[in-house]
Order: sequence, then C-alpha cells, then structure tokens
Amino acid sequence: MVRVKKGVNALKTRRNILKRVKGYRFGRSTKERQANEAIVHADSYRFAHRRLKKRDMKRLWNTKISAALLPTKLSYSKFIGALKKAGIEINRKSLADLAEHKPKTFQKIVEKVS
Repeated sequence: MVRVKKGVNALKTRRNILKRVKGYRFGRSTKERQANEAIVHADSYRFAHRRLKKRDMKRLWNTKISAALLPTKLSYSKFIGALKKAGIEINRKSLADLAEHKPKTFQKIVEKVS
C-alpha cells in the first residue's frame, strides 16, 4: 500500500479552526485542541439561541400589545379572545407593530372587538 502523508490536510484543518476562533481569549484562540472545543460549544449555543431569539421576540410582541391595551382596561388574553370571536385574523407581530407605530389604527381594531 502507498504511504499517505497527512501534513497538508492537517495544516489546512488547523488553519481553518484557528481562523474561526480569532478573537477568543487565552488558549482558545491559539491552541488547536482548546480552539476545537470552543467551536463545538459555540456551535451548540448558536443552534439553541436561534430558537431562544424567536421565543424572546414572541414575548416582546405580547408585552407591546398588552402595554397598548392598558388605557382601554382590556387584558391581553380577553383582547386575543375577542379578536378570534370577531373573526379578525391578524398575527401578534403585526398587532405589536401597529400598537407601537400606528396607535390610532390599533385603537380602531380594539374598538371593533370590544
């Protein structure tokens, strides 16, 4: 069998790993094994936090809608229930945007359902 030397491939792998950890602190930016460990953890956090970001945005929309409903003495849950009964199909993202940027339009929707 022919002897295969892996120097070129190993160097390329090492270079790519160290490129990805540029800016990390201490040995994680210079030592291959620590850098690889840092990449594994960073990737798992990146995957998980993409989902958490969605969750955070949904909570923020609910909070914005609830805050816009405070002057009307209507709770968030009652408002959403009234929307469904009235057959108004508008998502929470749009409602939150209306509540923040176009309060008059949001008030018209509130008046329609209450």
